Amino acid sequence: MLDFKKILFVICYLLFFSNNSFSEVVNKIEVKGNDRISLETIAVFGDISIGKNYESSDINLLIKKLYESNFFSNISIELQNNKLSIAVVENPLINLIIFEGEKADKNKDRIKQVLLLKEKNSFIENNIKRDINQIKVFYRTLGFYFVKIDAKIEKLKKNKINIIYNINKGKKAKISKIYFLGDKKIRDKKLSDIITSQESRFWKVISRNVYLDVSRIELDKRLLKNYYRNKGYYEAKISSSNVEYSEGEGFVLTFSIEAGKRYKFKKVFANVSETLDQNAFISLGNDFDKLVGNYYSQRKLNNVLEEIDKLTEQKELQFINHNVSETLDGDGVDVQINIFEGEKVIIERINIVGNSVTNDYVIRGEMIVDEGDPFSPLLVNKSINEIKARNIFGDVQYTMLPGSSQGMKVLEVSIEEKSTGEIMAGAGVGTEGTTFSFGISENNWLGKGLKLNTSLNLSKEQILGGLSVYNPNYNFTDRAVSAGLNISETDRTASSGFKTSMTKINFGTVFEQYRHVWFSPELKLTFEDVEVEATANTSIKKMEGDFLNFDFLYGVTLDHRNQSFKPTEGYLVKFLQSVPLVQDSSSFLNGLDISKYYEFSDDVIGSLKFHSKAIVGIDEDVRLTNRLYIPKKHLRGFNTYKTGPKDGNDYIGGNYVTALSAQAALPNLLPESYKTDISLFMDTANVWGVDYTNTVKETNKIRASVGIGANVYTALGPLNFVLAQSLSKSFADETQTFNFQLGTSF
Repeated sequence: MLDFKKILFVICYLLFFSNNSFSEVVNKIEVKGNDRISLETIAVFGDISIGKNYESSDINLLIKKLYESNFFSNISIELQNNKLSIAVVENPLINLIIFEGEKADKNKDRIKQVLLLKEKNSFIENNIKRDINQIKVFYRTLGFYFVKIDAKIEKLKKNKINIIYNINKGKKAKISKIYFLGDKKIRDKKLSDIITSQESRFWKVISRNVYLDVSRIELDKRLLKNYYRNKGYYEAKISSSNVEYSEGEGFVLTFSIEAGKRYKFKKVFANVSETLDQNAFISLGNDFDKLVGNYYSQRKLNNVLEEIDKLTEQKELQFINHNVSETLDGDGVDVQINIFEGEKVIIERINIVGNSVTNDYVIRGEMIVDEGDPFSPLLVNKSINEIKARNIFGDVQYTMLPGSSQGMKVLEVSIEEKSTGEIMAGAGVGTEGTTFSFGISENNWLGKGLKLNTSLNLSKEQILGGLSVYNPNYNFTDRAVSAGLNISETDRTASSGFKTSMTKINFGTVFEQYRHVWFSPELKLTFEDVEVEATANTSIKKMEGDFLNFDFLYGVTLDHRNQSFKPTEGYLVKFLQSVPLVQDSSSFLNGLDISKYYEFSDDVIGSLKFHSKAIVGIDEDVRLTNRLYIPKKHLRGFNTYKTGPKDGNDYIGGNYVTALSAQAALPNLLPESYKTDISLFMDTANVWGVDYTNTVKETNKIRASVGIGANVYTALGPLNFVLAQSLSKSFADETQTFNFQLGTSF
């Protein structure tokens, strides 16, 4: 027992002595091995204080802090005779980071942003592997899945280095197949039309959409989600998008979809805060009633929210905000729109950051809010959406920063630039000949937000080249302004006995005069040279020569369709009028088009279309090249360039055209494996009137046809064919029982 007490006493004594032997007050600091980093800086990093008592635990903490500064690769510390001696080995300083194998400066800048190792910072060897992986991730987002990267360290004088990354991007990964799996309820062909990614084909040498791109895949998932929700599939989930590589086949992109149940609007109502004027929102009741009973659609709900935004502007309810609460109730969705007064904050300043190419005024011109306006999350979000809609930026975000005083905020809009140039090429073959097209476009010309387009189209009868410039927001007026130059040569000697060369210059504008009502005035200057065949009769030969036209055109459009591409409900009305200002052979043109769409069910989508045009000569008869023909899409089953009045052997068109078409699209008639959409149609039309002579036999007769149309998705591109039977025709009309067109883009 006594021995045990002695042993315990000795251990405690030694521990006490040991601890105190490493406890000492620092009166002096000495540093060795430092070149760039001064003693004072080391003292700050290590939080070293003269006169402080340091124990061994303090020394360990000091070493840890100095390592965390990333300035040193080796550190040793000794405390003896009240002097703290620190020996360090400094990490090299990174002079330059060089990328061999990458020419694009924008890619180099984006890579540098994700690297841990930065220029003018200390080099830490352990971070090289992490940075190589980050570079690989960056290139995979661009579609380079086989990229190889090696890093080399080039030593310089004064403990400096260059990091050289040798990048071999390899071939860009192409999408060989796209699959849609799960409870999708929508056909693959329709889903393929919605997404932007495309399957690779050997002729698609220009399209960028055939390459794997992570950002594009994320966009596709959002597009699919929005589509399903707008069709009433409220709980639709795009759960994943997998990319797999199959040897010999390539990359396979798979979207997993769970559509779920289809819901309708069951109840839609507004919950208006008691502090607001209730009467200001009474008119919303009609909009709510129109939604109830229809399939749920985020697009339709957004239209109602836009009406609320307009009401708040009209009533000068500057700080109004709203949000939406949605609840599932059986087969329906109850929608409660909460309208309340938000925080009273003024936008002191708007900062634009990240736009290295685009001018500030392009971005500011799309914003609904301005400096000095009340801050409204609704209007700010709409502003951001307007900027995104220009499709010239990769990403647009905003943050609110504190202002100079209480109640003031700074709105900072962050922009990510993206490539805005495109090259397009296409070809088609059909019963009416072969067509080729080529175009180059730039959507942000000179960083001014201008759209510049050039195009060339070749067909059996026509060569057409064009150049156009389009400003979607001229001088911050919310009005689009366009100018264009088109040069064409058209040969219709086979059907109408003439050929013409034309140079056309146009200048116009488009703007929304009222909600859903668009006005589009235009000035058009045309130089035309008409040549008539020697075998033509005397009346037609009189129309040969050179002509100068200067016309004023305007159009009024009322658009209530649910979507511009393949609408399923709503209507569209267009009125067109052309008035001659200076013309060698003056004529006056009127046109009216009305389209109505109705979705009877998922299996039947109906449409009814009316078309009419009339052209009347003022001082002379209507020129041969201005005469009217029935559009091909309005009278299937006929060769429309060989339908109507005929002077000798030449079809000369008429002064009046009218058409009425009914169609039923049957997207689910055939099994999905056929990849074919079927439609049934009935067309009726008439073309009549010859003003330059009374010797031509009148053809004022209703033409009619019925038939079936098919749109087949083939490996070479979409194949469209029509099988039609004429029900009535005029004596000179040429019918066309079968017509097909196969086209693709490169």
